Amino acid sequence: MNWSDDELSKIDQADDLKIAPFRDDGATYGTPTWIWEVVVDGSLYVRGYHGQKSRWYQAAVQQQAGRIIAAGMTRTVAFEPVDGPMNDRIDDAYRAKYRKSQYLPPMVSARARAATVRITPRDENT
Repeated sequence: MNWSDDELSKIDQADDLKIAPFRDDGATYGTPTWIWEVVVDGSLYVRGYHGQKSRWYQAAVQQQAGRIIAAGMTRTVAFEPVDGPMNDRIDDAYRAKYRKSQYLPPMVSARARAATVRITPRDENT
């Protein structure tokens, strides 16, 4: 499944994304964590501020699914780690969106880049 342009636009403009990967049991959602997001080429990306040590990141990579709450929507999603050259484009999106924030440098650091995740919508019955 893919995000609709309308969904991505609403999520990106609201800038209120909370991520909740499944816990170890694969059925219970973790505590929603507020996180920065960016949209690049019709895909939604997030990063762990504390890199791969971020608890939500570890759960997302292990469970590969959970949910997000953003722009008044709650969606079941899949998580996919991202590496390679796509990270340069994601860096650019973070710089453009959060350029005035003092927290930007850590979000484009090697530590955060190593904890980049693509979020895709998942069929509710999956």
